[in-house]
Amino acid sequence: MDQYEKVKNQLDELGIEFDKVEHEPALTTEDADRFIEGKAGVRTKSMFLTDKKKRSWFLVIMDDVKRLDMKAFGELVETKGIKMASEESLMEKMMLPAGTVSVFGLINNAKHDIQVYFDEEIMSEEILTFHPNRNDITLFVKTPDVLKFLDNLGYEAHIVQL
Repeated sequence: MDQYEKVKNQLDELGIEFDKVEHEPALTTEDADRFIEGKAGVRTKSMFLTDKKKRSWFLVIMDDVKRLDMKAFGELVETKGIKMASEESLMEKMMLPAGTVSVFGLINNAKHDIQVYFDEEIMSEEILTFHPNRNDITLFVKTPDVLKFLDNLGYEAHIVQL
């Protein structure tokens, strides 16, 4: 089954409504923003991170124009050596290629060993945007429904100041 279809089926099962925009593959957040210009919703970026020894895994979601201070995030989660996870780790943990990371990739995380962190700045917004495990589609989902999706998968959403 196609990655998007897996996401769509899960959202449908939960009764979560969403808007969908199909577009050319977005290789950067700037591309993605350009393709969905004029639609309401926070443009998010999702980063898949790990520690130096690859013992801890993190999915960090924030506004796509904001930069993450890796050292400060490491202090927040009490883990040293935070860095971007490799493409190989991304494929192993979420079965996704680079450029498609989002909360929806957690559908594929069989071990449930990824911790999820949202920047509190975006959580007061009505709608968040994500790729549904493909970078040629953007979904617009109500913020409470994103949390409902995560809860259904068995993940706790940590809302923190980044």
